[in-house]
Amino acid sequence: MAEQRSKSVKPTNAKPSGAAANPYLINLDNFSKRLKMLYSHWNKHHTDLWGASSAVAIATPPLSDDLRYLKSSALNIWLVGYEFPETIMVFLKKQIHFLCSQRKASLLDAVKKSAREAVGVEVVLHVKAKSDSGSELMDSIFNAVYTQSKSGGLDVPVVGHISRETPEGKLLEMWDEKLKNEKFELSDVSNGFSDLFAIKDETEIDCVKKAAFLTSSVMRQFVVPKLEKVIDEEKKVSHSSLMNDTEKAILEPARIKVNLRADNVDICYPPIFQSGGDFDLKPNASSNEKDLYYDSTSVILCAIGSRYRSYCSNIARTFLIDANPTQSKAYEVLLKAQEAAIGALKSGNRMSAVYQAALLVVEKDAPELAANVTKTAGTGIGLEFRESGLSLNAKNDRVLKPGMVFNVSLGFQNLQSETNNPKTRKFSLLLADTVLVGEKVPNVLTSKSSKAVKDVAYSFNEDEEEEENVKVKSDGKGVENTFSKATLRSDNHEMSKEELRRQHQAELARQKNEETARRLAGGGHVAADNRGAARTIGDLIAYKNVNDLPPPRELMIQVDQKNEAILLPIHGSMIPFHVATVKSVSSQQDSNRTSYIRIIFNVPGTPFTPHDANSLKFQGSIYLKEVSFRSKDSRHIIEVVQQIKTLRRQVTSRESERAERATLVTQEKLQLAAAKFKPIKLLDLWIRPPFGGRGRKLTGSLEAHTNGFRYSTSRPDERVDVMYGNIKHAFFQPAEREMITLVHFHLHNHIMVGNKKTKDVQFYIEVMDVVQTLGGGKRSAYDPDEIEEEQRERDRKNKINTDFQNFVNRVNDLWGQTQFKALDLEFDQPLRELGFHGVPHKASAFIVPTSSCLVELIETPFVVITLSEIEIVNLERVGLGQKNFDMTIVFKDFKRDVLRIDSIPSTSLDGIKEWLNTTDLKYYESRLNLNWRPILKTITDDPEKFIEDGGWEFLNMEVSDSESDKSEESDQGYVPSDVNSESASDEEGDDSESLVESEDDEDDDSDEDSEEDEGKTWEELEREASYADREKGNDSDSEEERKRRKIKAFGKTRAPEKRNPSGSLHKRAKFR
Repeated sequence: MAEQRSKSVKPTNAKPSGAAANPYLINLDNFSKRLKMLYSHWNKHHTDLWGASSAVAIATPPLSDDLRYLKSSALNIWLVGYEFPETIMVFLKKQIHFLCSQRKASLLDAVKKSAREAVGVEVVLHVKAKSDSGSELMDSIFNAVYTQSKSGGLDVPVVGHISRETPEGKLLEMWDEKLKNEKFELSDVSNGFSDLFAIKDETEIDCVKKAAFLTSSVMRQFVVPKLEKVIDEEKKVSHSSLMNDTEKAILEPARIKVNLRADNVDICYPPIFQSGGDFDLKPNASSNEKDLYYDSTSVILCAIGSRYRSYCSNIARTFLIDANPTQSKAYEVLLKAQEAAIGALKSGNRMSAVYQAALLVVEKDAPELAANVTKTAGTGIGLEFRESGLSLNAKNDRVLKPGMVFNVSLGFQNLQSETNNPKTRKFSLLLADTVLVGEKVPNVLTSKSSKAVKDVAYSFNEDEEEEENVKVKSDGKGVENTFSKATLRSDNHEMSKEELRRQHQAELARQKNEETARRLAGGGHVAADNRGAARTIGDLIAYKNVNDLPPPRELMIQVDQKNEAILLPIHGSMIPFHVATVKSVSSQQDSNRTSYIRIIFNVPGTPFTPHDANSLKFQGSIYLKEVSFRSKDSRHIIEVVQQIKTLRRQVTSRESERAERATLVTQEKLQLAAAKFKPIKLLDLWIRPPFGGRGRKLTGSLEAHTNGFRYSTSRPDERVDVMYGNIKHAFFQPAEREMITLVHFHLHNHIMVGNKKTKDVQFYIEVMDVVQTLGGGKRSAYDPDEIEEEQRERDRKNKINTDFQNFVNRVNDLWGQTQFKALDLEFDQPLRELGFHGVPHKASAFIVPTSSCLVELIETPFVVITLSEIEIVNLERVGLGQKNFDMTIVFKDFKRDVLRIDSIPSTSLDGIKEWLNTTDLKYYESRLNLNWRPILKTITDDPEKFIEDGGWEFLNMEVSDSESDKSEESDQGYVPSDVNSESASDEEGDDSESLVESEDDEDDDSDEDSEEDEGKTWEELEREASYADREKGNDSDSEEERKRRKIKAFGKTRAPEKRNPSGSLHKRAKFR
C-alpha cells in the first residue's frame, strides 16, 4: 500500500539470557516444527505446487531502505526467526545447504542437530569470506544437487526458485547467472510457499493478534481524536503531516498506552489519509501534501497497518462529515456488504464465496453501486502484507481453512454526490479489517475500532438543521400528509426500482451533458476519419529496360509470371502491360469457332474505379482502355484468360496485404522465455481469423513468454505474436451452452494474422464434435451407449475448461508482477446471466456484458465494445405491442459510426436497462429508428447549438411526453388516456372517443358500416381527426406544434425550435 519503504527485520524469538549472551538465539522448537511442515508440504504437493522440484534454492537479498515483502525474507523469518540478508539456502531431500558469512554460520550451527532429528537431513554450511566471491562454494552446492539427482534416477535436476524476485548485489547476481547456466530445469515455487505460509500456527496467530491490537488502538485512541480535534478547531493540517504523526504513534506504542515493546513493532506501510475528492483505493496509494478537507458532505479515508515481529495487520475506516443521503446510503450498504464478506470467512467455504457474499448485498440493496465495488474483498495477510494466491476475488476457488488470516478490504470507488462543491462531488468509501478464520466463526481482530454509522458520521450543522426542521413543521402542517402519499411506494417506505433507476438516469443525463459539452468545447470530438480512403498500389514496373523483355517466340499473347506482365502483340511488336493495370479479361467464341479475347484496362476517369497513385502521377499520358484479339486456337485463348486472372488475383492479394501492413503500428519484439523456464502453454488450439492458404488447417499451441504470447503451428510460416502491451482487453469464455472454449484478445493496434489485418485474435478448442451421426430412429434415454457418450462429452468439456482456467490463472499471476502493473491486464469473463440475444451484424447472436465491455465472441465478425468509450445508448422501437427492439450505441468519438444491435426480444428490455443503469451508462428510449449519421454530423458541425439546446435531452421521450401533456392540459384542461399516442391532440382524443361511441351505436343498424370502421388503421383515424380539426378551425395549438406533430407522425427529423415572442421555448427539438 504506499511507497515501498523498509528496514531490517527484527528478531522474532530472541531471548537473551544475560548481557554477555548472544542476542540472537534461534527457537529450536519452532525450527524443528516448521522444518517438518516444509518437507511434509513439499512431499505432499510435490507436483501441483512445488513444480516437481528435486531441490529448492532460496536467495535472500541485502538489506534495503525500501519497505518490501519478499518470500525469501518471509521464509527466513518463518523458519529461523530472523531475516538473513545475502544468504543462499538450498533444500535437498537429504541435505540443507547454507552459503553465508561467518557470523550467520555460527548462529546456524545450532540447528544441525534439530534438522537431523526432525526430518533426517544434514545441514551443510558454506562459509564465505569477505574477500571471496563465493563462486567455488556455489559449484560445490551444484555438485550436491547433481549427485542427488543421479541417485534418484533424474538426468536433469529440477530446481525450484522464486522467479519474481530480482537478484540484488554481487553475490546474488553471480548465483542467479550460474544457476541459469547450469543444466537445471528451473521451476517457480512461489505457490508452494504461499500455501505453506497461509495457515498460521499458534505463535504466528499470537503475533498477528498483537499487531491487530496495536493497529486498532492507534485508530481508536490516536487517529479518531486527532481528526476530531482538527475539525472542531478548524485547523489546517496536511495529509502527509497526519501520516507522520500516526507513524510515530505506531512506532511508539507507549504513547497510546499499548504495552508492546517498540523493538518488535514496525509499520506495514506509511499511513494513508485522503480527502477533498482525491481518492485512491489501490494498495499502493499514498498521502499527498494537500490539507485535510472537512467541509460539509466531505469524506475522509484513513488506512493504517502495523507489524509485530514481522506479522502484518491492517485497518481502514471512512469518516463522513455532514453526509447527504447518497453518501449515507452508500456507507450503510458498504458496511453491510463487508460484514457479509466477513461472515462468509468460514472454514470449508471457497474464497470466491466471500466476494460473492459482499457483491450479493450490493446488488440487492443498491444495484447502482455494483459497478463501483472494488474487484476484490481483500487478500491473505501475515509475513507478507498481500499473500499471493489468497486473493478474495470472484475467481479464486481455494478453500478456507482454520488459521488463515485475511485483510478483508472492501470499498466503493469513484461515486458521485449531488453537491455543487467539486471537492465533495466525487467520493470513495473504504472499510478494512484483519480477520482470523476460526473453526466455526471468523474472529475480527480489529473490532476494537468501531465502524458503525453513529461512530463514523459527524454532523456539525445540527443546530441549523434543527431550526430548518422547526420551520418545516410549523409551515407545512397542511401538506404533510400529501407529501407522504406522493412519495411512498410501499409499506416499507421504499422507492420502486423503476423510480430509483429513473432518478439515477436523470443524474447521469446531467453528468453526460456536462461531459459532452466539455469535450466538444475542447475539440474532443475530432478524430481521424479513414472512411473512403483511397487504396494505392506501388509503382507498376514490369521491366526496368527493354533488354529485360523475354525473347519473342511468336506474335501471340504471353503471360510472364515472373515479372507479372502480359505481352500483347501490337503492330508486330510485343508490348508489355503490368497485370495490375488489367481491370477485366474475358473470352468468347462465335459460330465459326473463332475465339475472341477482350482485355479492359484501368483508365483514369472511369466510374467506380478507385484513384491510383500511378494514374495521378501520369495525368498527361495517353491510356489504352480496351484491346481485343481474335484467334482460331480457342484452347490457347482459354489458357491465357485463366493465367491472366490467376496472376491478377495473386498480385492484387499481395498488394492489398502490403498496403495493410504499411498501416500497422510497429510492435516490440517478442522476448522468448529462457529455455530453463517452462512457458505457460495451451495446446491443440485453433485460431480465428484463420491463416490463409488452401492447405489443410492445423492446430497450434499458445505460449506466454516474457513480454507477449506466441501462437504457432507445425508450419514455419504460421506464427502470430501478441504483445502484452498491445492487449486492450483479454477474455476467457468457458463452454457452457456453446461448442467451444476460448480465450480472446482485443488489441489496441492491428496485427497481421496470415494476410488478414485484425484487432481481434481468438484461440479456441471445440469441446465436442460439431458433426454427429444421426440415427434413423429414436434412441432410449437409458441406452448405455448414449449415456456413456454423453458422459465422455461432459468429461471432455470439463477437462478443456479446467485447462483453460489454469492457463488463465497463471497468466493473471504473471500480469500481476510489478513490470506489468501499468498495463492493468486481467482476463475478463462474460456474465452470462446478463446476456441477451440480438443481431449485431447479419446473424443472431448471444451478446453478453463483462465488467468493462459488451462482447459477442462466438459468431464472426466479433463484437467487442469498451464501455468507457460509449457516449450514450438509445433503445429504439420501444413501445407496447412490439416483440423486438433495437439498441444503438453512440460512441464518444462522433466520427465513428454508431453500432446497432437489432431484433432484441422485448423480454430483455428491463434487464438491459438495469445493466446500463448499474454501469452508469445513460440510455434513452424512442419509438422509431433514427438516422444517426446526419444527427452526429449536425452535432459536430455546430457543437455550441447542440449544447445550447440541452445536449442529449432531445432524445428524452419522457420529457417530450410530459411537455406535451402540460401543453394539452393548459389548452383544454383534459389529459388524454392514451399515453402511447404522442401525436394525438386533445381534440383528437375527443373525436376518436366520439367515433368509437358512434360505431357502437351503429352496430345495431349497419353491420357493414361497422366492419368498415373496424378495418381502419391508426394512421387513417389520425388523418380523419386532423381533418376534423381543420374543419372546425381549431386554433388552440400553435403552427409550430402542428408542424411538430406532423413531422413526428411520419418519423422524420423534427423541425428546429424557435423562440416565441415571450422568449420562452415551446418544446425542445428532437431528432427522429
